[in-house]
Amino acid sequence: MDGILVIDHKIHSLETIERTLHEDFHVFTAISASKAFQILETESISVIICDQEMPNIEGVRLLCHIRKHWPDIPRIMISGFIDAESIIDAVNEAGIYHYITKPWYPEQLTIVVKKAAEQHRLQAAYRHLSPELNYLNEPVSKRILSTPHQPKQGFYFHKIVCSPNGSMQEQIDDAAKIARFDVSVMISGESGTGKELLARALHYNSKRADQPFVIENCGAIQKDLLCSELFGHKKGAFTGAVADHIGLFEKANGGTIFLDEIGETSADFQVKLLRVLQGGEIRPLGSNESKKVDVRVISATNRDLKQDIANRLFRADLYYRLTTMTLQIAPLRERTEDIELIANHLLHKFSLQFGIKSTYFTEQLIEQFKRYSWPGNVREMENEIKRMLVLATRHEIDVDMLSADFANSIEDCDTNGSISLLQGSLKEQVEQLEKQLLIKILRKYKWNKSQAALHLGLSRVGLTNKIERYSLNGTKDKRIRENSDTG
Repeated sequence: MDGILVIDHKIHSLETIERTLHEDFHVFTAISASKAFQILETESISVIICDQEMPNIEGVRLLCHIRKHWPDIPRIMISGFIDAESIIDAVNEAGIYHYITKPWYPEQLTIVVKKAAEQHRLQAAYRHLSPELNYLNEPVSKRILSTPHQPKQGFYFHKIVCSPNGSMQEQIDDAAKIARFDVSVMISGESGTGKELLARALHYNSKRADQPFVIENCGAIQKDLLCSELFGHKKGAFTGAVADHIGLFEKANGGTIFLDEIGETSADFQVKLLRVLQGGEIRPLGSNESKKVDVRVISATNRDLKQDIANRLFRADLYYRLTTMTLQIAPLRERTEDIELIANHLLHKFSLQFGIKSTYFTEQLIEQFKRYSWPGNVREMENEIKRMLVLATRHEIDVDMLSADFANSIEDCDTNGSISLLQGSLKEQVEQLEKQLLIKILRKYKWNKSQAALHLGLSRVGLTNKIERYSLNGTKDKRIRENSDTG
């Protein structure tokens, strides 16, 4: 049920409104401003109803103060005086959602409060919807913002690209079983393997799918600010705390919080996080009161936390709180069966994003992808494919379009004299090797044809003919082409 706060100094008025709304809402009542603030700080409130006649402070002034600290909660004012000036003040200064005059009718009040609560839910859904749409790389204008469940469709487990018989599919099958159970999950794997994608799928396939999904990269924020970011703080709690701040645990209430790089946290933070997980309560910095939160925690790490426990870098009790279930994502170099599928998926995705049509990878390029170690995993592949698309001058994406760093890394793998298996007849394989050798030497000399020809034992004309034969000219950027022309 949505929480409703009713503020009135008359007990019988509070009781009347509570009887009217209790079947549809969880009603909290306050006979003073201080009591109202206490409830707002500790409870989840969707709508505020306030009487204009309050001791020591007018309802309008009270709601103005509430608006500063809780601006997203719709505010309804009830008054026995039909005063145009008061109504204008209420709407302009306190941002009143609705102004109800006495005597009010139960049906009228119920309808107004239901509409206000629905508006509050839609506002919350929109706030959580926007980051998801950005993550999916789709223009907001192309999405239906009135259907907050829509991003969920982008994170079904079957949408994760992998081979049906590979190790990643086994982890996805396990995750699909885990998702519906409200337990903590630890996802481990190297950077760029897709831990966040799997976490999102866990959330959007759980019973919390319609509630917030909140992310914090624990390794990307200063350790002394992490507690404030996650648990919130009160105004004046520390230097620079100029206003109250709602922490991510409170924003994720009812939903899921994803704590990435959990292994990078300090010992002090680990103690505080353990208390939150044990008690289900947070205490903002500078506050003497705790707030109940109902949050599922999914965490991720690229570290060996068991080794960190042995080295006294990570708390064992926190580890076991976070690892009711564990999922391990293998690095891309150990999932060669997934590489072609992922590469083609990313090529299609970025081609649409950049407005490029009919692009495709050659078999030779895919073979190079499979030979590469991918230290940055899928994230590195994304960057390599984007770069090739941006510089592409033809629909065919071939090995001659690989970045110099990528190509050099492949060459380093071949220094032991091994030759990878190529496709086609002997003549075709020899041509492929010749093409790769030409690219290697041209890149080594930054496409200076005179130096490259000397290294290869060719004339400049002979090298130029081979460059034209293998259509290599289209692979150079403008700067390199200008340098090569001076050779």
